[in-house]
Amino acid sequence: MSESRPLLTQTWFNALRAVLYASGFIFFFAWIALQLRAYDSNFGFALPVATIAFGMVLVIVGAGVAVSCIATFVVRGRGTPAPFDPPRQFVAIGPYRYVRNPMYLGGFTLLLGLAFYLCSVSIVLMAIVLMFAIHLFVVLYEEPILKRKFDGPYQNYLATVRRWLPRIPRTSASSIVL
Repeated sequence: MSESRPLLTQTWFNALRAVLYASGFIFFFAWIALQLRAYDSNFGFALPVATIAFGMVLVIVGAGVAVSCIATFVVRGRGTPAPFDPPRQFVAIGPYRYVRNPMYLGGFTLLLGLAFYLCSVSIVLMAIVLMFAIHLFVVLYEEPILKRKFDGPYQNYLATVRRWLPRIPRTSASSIVL
């Protein structure tokens, strides 16, 4: 019983840090997006009002994916999704069974949903540019770090799970999870 208490305390501490980091990222990118709305008039057109409902759906889906990723990193990975405070354990379950970067996809979906909800061309363009920057970050920084840190399991994961396009895995999750 006493051994489980420190693990439970650590899990709660990880959850608190993850919520704080995620909130910071969300507020930061939402603030930038809202500032960019001032440039929408420069395009001479706006997204149609019909995109508002679709935008709400995308925000909910994106937020759901992001929350699922955060919970998986806290509980299974024993860390947070922040690159400066990463999980201590390799994670290949939950949304990570279907795509290697569901957190980024969830964030992109949420931001794109915000753009449609606000009928903002500027935010759509921001989301696209941000996703391109994230792709470079993943390829040039994140994947090499994970290859060094988790070696064999991560190599198998790279071979079985796509970077950006989700699919049902051919192997069971237990064969690639640490």
